[in-house]
Amino acid sequence: VFRRFGAKPQRAPCSAEALRKRFQRDGRLPGIDPVVDLYNAISLEYAIPVGGENLAQYQGAPRLVIAEGSEAFDTLKDGAPYSESPEPGEVVWRDDLGVTCRRWNWRQGVRTRLDEHAQQMWFVLESLPQMPLQALQEAGERLSDGLRAMMPGARVEMAPV
Repeated sequence: VFRRFGAKPQRAPCSAEALRKRFQRDGRLPGIDPVVDLYNAISLEYAIPVGGENLAQYQGAPRLVIAEGSEAFDTLKDGAPYSESPEPGEVVWRDDLGVTCRRWNWRQGVRTRLDEHAQQMWFVLESLPQMPLQALQEAGERLSDGLRAMMPGARVEMAPV
């Protein structure tokens, strides 16, 4: 799927593949924060990309689009803020301000990433047709259950797209 829009899996693997390789190499994943650690564990268990975003930082609705190549993407380079643009034809998540995640689910932007202050969170669990819909639903339920356990009283909604 990723090759169809020019992504090179060896250079820019999808997030689930990169996570799996890191886990195989190191035998563990570094703890980031409880919410990110939860969705990373679900990503590993179900072998699917799972992404979490701070919805309050979005301007307009999140949408999956084909990049023109001039959109802004804020990231970090050597620990410092850095702005770049996606390749023309690249599949990206974006909002009204710019790209929030490159190459579908390869690299998350700085502006919308989750941190300890996030109150409105949005998660994307992605699967290909080979994965039974029931397994994807189960992964979503595991994420929902984990979020409710961490944040009693949280309102969690799920919807397929």
